[in-house]
Amino acid sequence: MESKEVILLVEDQEGFRRIYQDVLNADGYEVLTAMDGEEGWETAKQKKPDLILLDLGLPKMDGFEVLRRIREDPETKKIPVIIFSVIGEQKDIQKALEMGANDYTVKGFYTPREILGKIKSVLTQADLKKD
Repeated sequence: MESKEVILLVEDQEGFRRIYQDVLNADGYEVLTAMDGEEGWETAKQKKPDLILLDLGLPKMDGFEVLRRIREDPETKKIPVIIFSVIGEQKDIQKALEMGANDYTVKGFYTPREILGKIKSVLTQADLKKD
């Protein structure tokens, strides 16, 4: 039996966390959750998920800092990261992509199904790079 791909959802708003956890679970992913940046970074280091869905506006450590740490650590730097934020300003999108995010999704602009499509696309690209 093939093991489930693991997605770390770093999101401080319970409503969003629940919706996306349910959608991802229903699609066959194992979902880990973190409610703040520090917990997200620790979970990423310890569990090394297949993909991280990362909010920017987080307590304790913002998403940009979490992304910076992920990209600087040799053990986590190859984990695909999709920024998942209500912040849709071009400068923030550009900054996240320049820092190494694989994609940027603005909450509320995309349905959970569309975000699932982005996740599948990024995971497929990551799988192709492994070969």
